[in-house]
Amino acid sequence: MKHISNINELKSELKLSENVWLLLFKKGSEQSDCAFSNLEKVKEKDPTDVNEVREIHPEYKVTSVPSLLYFENGLLKNVIKGCHKPEQLNAIFNKSVFVAARSNDEKPRKNVTVYTTPTCSWCTTVKRHLQENGIQYREVNVAADQKAAEEMVRKSGQQGVPQTEINGQIIVGFDKTRINSLLGIN
Repeated sequence: MKHISNINELKSELKLSENVWLLLFKKGSEQSDCAFSNLEKVKEKDPTDVNEVREIHPEYKVTSVPSLLYFENGLLKNVIKGCHKPEQLNAIFNKSVFVAARSNDEKPRKNVTVYTTPTCSWCTTVKRHLQENGIQYREVNVAADQKAAEEMVRKSGQQGVPQTEINGQIIVGFDKTRINSLLGIN
């Protein structure tokens, strides 16, 4: 892991590397400590404490931590907020699907899709809720996929995110009661 101490170092790194991952976090925050610890377990990326490098926030419009920023060819491509398990981080880094482990006593899987954007904090809340309850889901970033965004609006009549589709039923926003009801979460 490499430590970035200012915006100029980040910009230099972006010129040198095709793909750059940067974790912005705050030591002592439960979510940030979780994100840093899990990222260390993966040992591939470069966490940076935001207490030391505050100038990155306004440059990339980051408003909360922990936030994992992904740059491709010098351009910010995605912002992943919150703490994620090492398995999820590996799936993110490898651009593959994360499949949560399932025990034998779990109910049959439901078809769950979460429509998100990288800067949506409620999207992170929905995903975390599903993960904490062992619910497998497919995430669709509508900011990066215009056809998916159009499909989402066609299904719900709404443009806002998060939108969660559970077996064909659309939930706009984080309606925990309805999500729990449709998924059988007590």
